[in-house]
Amino acid sequence: MGAELTGPVLRVAALSKRFGGTQALQDVDLEVSPGEIHALIGPNGSGKSTLIKILAGYHHAEPGAVAELDGEPFDLGQVSASRHDRLRFVHQELGLVGELSAIDNLALRHGFARTALGNIRWPEMERRTRALVERFGLGIDVRRPLATATPVQRTVVAIAAALQGWEGRRGVLVLDEPTAVLPPGEVARLFDIVREVRDAGAGVLYVSHRMDEIFALADRVTVIRGGRRIATRPVTGLTPRALAELMAGEEMETDHRPPPPSSRADPVLEVRDLWAGPLRGVGFDLAGGERLGITGLAGSGHEIVPYAVCGAHPGRVSGRLRLPRRSERWTRARDADGLGLPLVPADRAGEGVIGDFSVGENLTLPLLGRLRARSGRLRRRRESALVEEWIRRVGVRTAGRGARIITLSGGNQQKVVMARCLAQRPPVLALCEPTAGVDIATRLQLYDLIERQADEGMGVIVSSTDTQDLLALCTRVLVVRDGRIAREISGRDITESALVHAMEGTE
Repeated sequence: MGAELTGPVLRVAALSKRFGGTQALQDVDLEVSPGEIHALIGPNGSGKSTLIKILAGYHHAEPGAVAELDGEPFDLGQVSASRHDRLRFVHQELGLVGELSAIDNLALRHGFARTALGNIRWPEMERRTRALVERFGLGIDVRRPLATATPVQRTVVAIAAALQGWEGRRGVLVLDEPTAVLPPGEVARLFDIVREVRDAGAGVLYVSHRMDEIFALADRVTVIRGGRRIATRPVTGLTPRALAELMAGEEMETDHRPPPPSSRADPVLEVRDLWAGPLRGVGFDLAGGERLGITGLAGSGHEIVPYAVCGAHPGRVSGRLRLPRRSERWTRARDADGLGLPLVPADRAGEGVIGDFSVGENLTLPLLGRLRARSGRLRRRRESALVEEWIRRVGVRTAGRGARIITLSGGNQQKVVMARCLAQRPPVLALCEPTAGVDIATRLQLYDLIERQADEGMGVIVSSTDTQDLLALCTRVLVVRDGRIAREISGRDITESALVHAMEGTE
């Protein structure tokens, strides 16, 4: 590591940021030491993203802020090459160009290898890219557009781009929710890479909502709430309850497990011989009041099940579905959209909300038919009453129903999507990765909301790679492997070990 430097590799102090009348950050201090994984955690809207964007030069801090790299002051408002050689970022949105390949995306960050005549040395570029991404073991085709890659593969490319040219450097790698779409196997690989960076002497600033990741990976944790730093503590000695209380400012129940399943109710959904993408003849029944988990490794097909059941899968689909409480007739899976089952999609930003629409418009979009008068005009008072009711029922924190939905935190956007589905009063609610990018406090609120719907007799499908979701919510879990249901786990047998072994095929 060269000359011994004992101080923090990154220090910021008196960091404040105001957006109009909103104080996003107030006098925040943060230090990251060399060879340390420092977690940053806090509720949605606490200021985490604002802090990261100030470090990246996207936002400007208020006057008076202090920032140092290895004891040398730097201007938070200047995005210089030397600064970004020591500060590397993997943002939650990844910052990739889907139309370009992994080779091109990495070259956009650090340039192309060229001959003396200026021609691009494509074999050398491919070799470099493969060397960076293959350490994750996902078999990424580095020449294909990233739009065709899975979310897991795109995450890996973003991390590889940030690590490019990092070896032997002293600096800070900033990871903002890097595991949001990663299944357990890939999370373990990512942790190994993060530890390698730390062991090489660099600091890591790790932003996550997943408490299990904090305790598995971090050396210290800083909690921010309401734009202020609440505490910085060594992870050793903390408990999940103590950390949750620091985040929420009050006692919280973190041991969230569903009760043992009671006798099975009559089914509200029957699925038979479902084929779609990698799925190969999947079938199951969903009982009223049941919370059914569906999981598997990336590419197993588990993530397609709720899309196919709700008629939202873009590819070819075959099989049969029936809602017995509505009709004895079976519906072809390719016509499932006619059943009107709502879906909470995995990609909230791309599939769940329309950013330029208001909270109210996003919530009532599928309900316009019910809200129109005979003349065809929208009954505004009825719409407003419905929006206000659901904002209250699901606890959306917003300036008002007219606020643009992109001004809300990710957790509150997810609540709006949930409210939109529940307002349709469906017999079945299908959710994909329901807590991705959501903090622990909002996660628990979503758990309670989902449980209440099941208690009222709704059947709930939870497709997730997050074992914490499955453990907390589900009374039964179907594990999909190679397009088929490989194992069914129920009640007290649903443990993290059982889930991971079933997903990996190592029972």
